[in-house]
Amino acid sequence: MAHALTIGQLAKATGVAAKTIRYYEEIGVLPTPSRTAAGYRRYDQSGVHRLRFIRRARSLGLPLRDVKTVIVGLDEGPRLAVRPRLRALVRRQLSAVQHQCAELGLLQQQLEQVLHRLLTLPRERHAEGCRCLDIESAGERQPRGRTARTRTPLKVTGERAPS
Repeated sequence: MAHALTIGQLAKATGVAAKTIRYYEEIGVLPTPSRTAAGYRRYDQSGVHRLRFIRRARSLGLPLRDVKTVIVGLDEGPRLAVRPRLRALVRRQLSAVQHQCAELGLLQQQLEQVLHRLLTLPRERHAEGCRCLDIESAGERQPRGRTARTRTPLKVTGERAPS
């Protein structure tokens, strides 16, 4: 790949869609490439490396605005100065993923509990609606935006019954 690549060739070499490459250029994550006399974009090996870096960062869930900050640091100063920024960014993302895993673990426990109840308990009629999706344990953390409730009945339509 010693020669310049077109956007299609770059897309094929990196697995990033041409439309995404154009978007990255538009927002400044990728530098504007040189162009041929006919107006075609020309990318060199550094463009390939940068795009692979961006693709890997995005696959790790790193926010694009933060990736841009790191990349701007690559352009402006020594590469060693980028490492602390990248380390902080990865730590933040790791913390967010750990938090999501904890929330998903709780959700898994709740679903297992409800499924167990659906499989083992006899059907009961309740005046206030179906109670088959009640959660037994009070005070446990719920996924974001939800509050813990003990044995909260649900109407058959899936709406919460008045408390």
